[in-house]
Amino acid sequence: MICEYPQAELYPHQKQMNSPIRPTIYRYTCKAFPEYAYVPGQTPHPTRDPQGHSYNLHPEDPESFDISDWQSCEEYLFGIDLFNHGYWWEAHESLEAVWHTAGKTTETGLFIQGLIQVAVAHLKRFQGFDEVSQRMADNGLEKMKHINNVYLGIDVPGFRKRVTNYFMGKSTTPVTIKLNNLEPL
Repeated sequence: MICEYPQAELYPHQKQMNSPIRPTIYRYTCKAFPEYAYVPGQTPHPTRDPQGHSYNLHPEDPESFDISDWQSCEEYLFGIDLFNHGYWWEAHESLEAVWHTAGKTTETGLFIQGLIQVAVAHLKRFQGFDEVSQRMADNGLEKMKHINNVYLGIDVPGFRKRVTNYFMGKSTTPVTIKLNNLEPL
């Protein structure tokens, strides 16, 4: 499948900050990104503010989420796209819909909740809330600590290492997710 969409070189909310260019941009859906990445206190709330990019819209929970067929869940893949492109609040919303469907207390649900918390940790770090961001990252990684292989397309040990390095300051580039067994568009 070929998608035509503009490829931003910088995270959308960091363009004005001389931010580093991301090393690799992965994209798994053709779904359009929102006009802006929501940052609390800096941009209109996406769903509650009439000026918000998704005013009165909310992601719908997928009908089902089968871990053996994660590649076909558009909401999951779009959540990964949003995460990879710095739309961390929006990634949280998209992945939350999948979390509800997967079952909040199942292994899959807890893993997705961990991804959500890592997305929020990125947003909080961007906002300068380092203590909160570290706590959110730790909580997210805790939810996936028992998974030591590829899960839902993610090399979990590699992901944990990149998240840990980023939040410990060993890397200045936000984490991105490359899904195994699925070619980026």
